[in-house]
Amino acid sequence: MHTSFNPKSIAVLPFVNIGREENEYFSDGITEEIINALTKVRDLKVTARTSTFYYKDKHLDARIIGNELGVETLLEGSARILNDRVRITAQLIRTDTGFHIWSENFDRHLSDIFQLQDEISLLIVDKIRENFGHLEVQEHLIEAPTKNIEAYKHLLKGRELRMRWNAQDVKNAIPYFEQSITLDPSYADAHFEKGWCLGMLASWGYLIKDEGLLEANRYIDIGLQLNPNSAMGHYVKGTISFWGYWNYKDAFEHLQLSLKINPNSSEVRDAMADGFSALGKIDEALANNKMALRINPLSANLYFTKGNMIYFKKNFQEAVVLFDKALSINPCFPLALEMKAAALILDRQADLLASFVENTPQLERPNSYRAIYDLMHNADAFNISKKEVEKELQEAAEISLRAWDLYYEVYSGNHEMALNILHNRIKERSGQLFNFRNDPLLEPLRTHRKYKEIEDSIFQTLDLPEFILEPKSPVASFPFDSGQIEHYSEVLELLMHQEKLFIDPELNLKQLAAHVGLHPNKLSWLLNNHFGKNFNDFINQFRIKEFQQMAVDPANKNLTLLGLAYDSGFNSKTVFNTFFKKETGMTPKQWLKLRMP
Repeated sequence: MHTSFNPKSIAVLPFVNIGREENEYFSDGITEEIINALTKVRDLKVTARTSTFYYKDKHLDARIIGNELGVETLLEGSARILNDRVRITAQLIRTDTGFHIWSENFDRHLSDIFQLQDEISLLIVDKIRENFGHLEVQEHLIEAPTKNIEAYKHLLKGRELRMRWNAQDVKNAIPYFEQSITLDPSYADAHFEKGWCLGMLASWGYLIKDEGLLEANRYIDIGLQLNPNSAMGHYVKGTISFWGYWNYKDAFEHLQLSLKINPNSSEVRDAMADGFSALGKIDEALANNKMALRINPLSANLYFTKGNMIYFKKNFQEAVVLFDKALSINPCFPLALEMKAAALILDRQADLLASFVENTPQLERPNSYRAIYDLMHNADAFNISKKEVEKELQEAAEISLRAWDLYYEVYSGNHEMALNILHNRIKERSGQLFNFRNDPLLEPLRTHRKYKEIEDSIFQTLDLPEFILEPKSPVASFPFDSGQIEHYSEVLELLMHQEKLFIDPELNLKQLAAHVGLHPNKLSWLLNNHFGKNFNDFINQFRIKEFQQMAVDPANKNLTLLGLAYDSGFNSKTVFNTFFKKETGMTPKQWLKLRMP
């Protein structure tokens, strides 16, 4: 086992689409639904979608992926739609050995997709707790969000576009969510998805802001009326409150509600980091970013966010390293590209800036970067004229993610004009400037009275909720009194010694719980906390003793050791040999040699 990893941890790799190319969205959707379901198990570490989808169409050894993601298990699978049926294969793999813990094939009617996703998710969690330790597992991890499979399909198609994180694809996603709502007006997730798209487009200037935000909140509020306990719904509401209105109180309240429902969301942690950084609470932002990266270690956006925080601390060289890390994952990440340019300017790295501009043709405003460098440092490294900058700013195809026109006025010495631009954009709650309080490029404006008035207009009368960095896990109640522990321990020993239930190679935790007369959660707790063993280790110790008794019996001298192992309840040579060596410190042959005359 990877000693530095959480043993109760999993990454769900993108399910392979077997069949028509146009059904790719469906296999991706199944993957995401299983990831979301597993995050509901409180003490299970589940790698986020962004990081697992990094491996899509990459054929790497499970041990390599496990090491990169810091998980003990991987789920691989495939999905195929045939008319009105869906066929799914799934296998759970240990990342330390590459051993397949469990595999199964499913063939169901498409209308049963949610029950199937729930069944697979529960089977996975059962296998993880049988092998790695106690988990408290709910009766169900997925409730059907809609009875209309066509509405679900449209939602998955829209989500696949929305997850590409660029304005055009977000726009293109909206009709799919609209169709989903038309097919099932009670489908809360479709309302949340459409609301998020409208709200983010409005916040960043791709729609008329007031109208877009009003419409966004209308859909989000409908969704919350339909499902008031949706982690996604509160995340979306909080995100739009933050980006659209800079309403920090509302944003944090909803984000904290989302975390209370699902504490394992890297997206919510990232949103919390943005909120804290906007308030100037950089250390709190970094703490949330650290939690998010634990769940989502291959997210370009999270490395960008971390780089941003380090940039605000004015450690520009370390920030560039983090922006480069983000760009190694996503070479076309616009914000990381622009922030790298800003860091190189502030760090007075003319040669590196020149090389960066020359080797990065997708940069939208290279002349602005170079002109600002010369103006800031009173240098003539680039000699870009004002006319060239103005032409570039007017002709740029994309809406600027950073306020380069504002920065240009600041370093041209036009502070009154710069303050007017800043005032107007702050009034508009421009996404460009949500971090203006920390922005080192605005330093020359901070001595002006008008700047202080602008800052006070946002922060002076700020009403904020109490911050909870990490919602407390519910205190687990002690499930037994001392008498019950003694009673059920005796029942277990009796079942093992007299009925030899361990001989059944298919015996699982739920079956044993039924024999004992306990809920599986209680039996799992008893095995781990009283006996100090997970289910598999508990059962395999009896199988080893049975093997040892049979192996030294002269009546069995003509049987192979592996045959005896199978007769003892093992169904895998690898598991038998591994567990035997763990228990005795030697191989079965070495052990037997010491005991035979």
